[in-house]
Amino acid sequence: MTQKDEHHVVIVGGGFGGLEAARNLAAGPFRITVLDRRNHHLFQPLLYQAATASLALSEIAWPIRSLLSRHRNATTLLGAVSGVDPVGKAVLVEDGRQVAYDTLILATGARHAYFGHDEWEPHAPGLKTLEDATTIRRRILCAFERAEWQADAGERRRLLTFAIIGAGPTGVELAGTIAELAHETLRRDFRTIDTREARVVLVEAGPRILAAFTEDLSAYAERALARLGVEVRTGHAVSRCSAAGIELGGEMLPAATILWAAGVAASPAAEWLDVPADRAGRVIVAPDLSVPGFPDIFAIGDTAHVAMGEGRTVPGIAPAAKQEGRYVAGVIRARREGKPAPAPFAYRNDGNLATIGKRAAIVDLGWIRLKGRLAWWTWGIAHVYFLIGLRNRLAVALSWLWIYSTGQRSARLITGAKTGHDEGRPQ
Repeated sequence: MTQKDEHHVVIVGGGFGGLEAARNLAAGPFRITVLDRRNHHLFQPLLYQAATASLALSEIAWPIRSLLSRHRNATTLLGAVSGVDPVGKAVLVEDGRQVAYDTLILATGARHAYFGHDEWEPHAPGLKTLEDATTIRRRILCAFERAEWQADAGERRRLLTFAIIGAGPTGVELAGTIAELAHETLRRDFRTIDTREARVVLVEAGPRILAAFTEDLSAYAERALARLGVEVRTGHAVSRCSAAGIELGGEMLPAATILWAAGVAASPAAEWLDVPADRAGRVIVAPDLSVPGFPDIFAIGDTAHVAMGEGRTVPGIAPAAKQEGRYVAGVIRARREGKPAPAPFAYRNDGNLATIGKRAAIVDLGWIRLKGRLAWWTWGIAHVYFLIGLRNRLAVALSWLWIYSTGQRSARLITGAKTGHDEGRPQ
């Protein structure tokens, strides 16, 4: 079969869903092209640990080329997609190039959503990329460094106040780790300040934290955060973010470091195709995850709105994206081989997990619920298992064991360009 005769599948996005689709198609009679604006696949569930100096960036990210190198029919291209020409069946790249396709899989992920307040982004960065992680780590560490120089007590309190907006798993995990960083890891490193005086405030507009979990697990997580010294404020929507701090419920909370974990929006894939999307911008897909009106285009992961019935949708988490990637690969294979189409996609819930610091977590597997240290070990084993490569599994496991036993985090490096925001200065 010549390259011209081969069915060309283009996958936009090298995340969990895109890579899973590529791997499941690689053994078939397909020519596969994975196109991504970054050269690496990111294990996003542990990104917060890189942002809080627990893990090195290289332990949670791997070159896409390397991951697909053994599949000779898979090509990786570095480029930022700017649109799709569904009539000409081509993906448009920002530099003017085009990549023709026979079948297209859009696995373009999500970005931060500030609910109409994009002006908050410079003051409250979100956490989606390695660049976000280094920015957040720099801001956190620089806050302590500037506080060490500060003679004014009020300004020192502002520098040592960390506000996290959004109490889903990312917000809870950030809050718990920052509290441990301040109260344990850094407490012997400074002379002018007592890092244990740092104030970590977790803000949630809803009635409780970790709304995807049961109420009893949510309540346990809130108690665990309180034991770490985290202030939890539920039922408070933030009305303003600035370099000075945040405003909620008419009260101004001075804070030098503000982190955003409150919401995401899908990539502009729906705009590229001019198709219906939900409020988050996700493409509303058919039961086989194809885009209505375009049977040769599929959307998966955070790009897709996948209905589950009873008004629920498939959650935007890594296991769901991988299931969708495998399913779409099966649909494409069936079409190519002339076999009956698979049954509509059905999401299998493998459970929800969230960690609160280094000794507590909650796990909801449906048939069993865990909390405390046993849940933490379950959470850790699950995450190590899904890492790529023996070296990374060993490196992360050893890092966690070291942190667990000593409280020390060795990735406390301030890197990248400094700005007034990074250093905690009001702008």
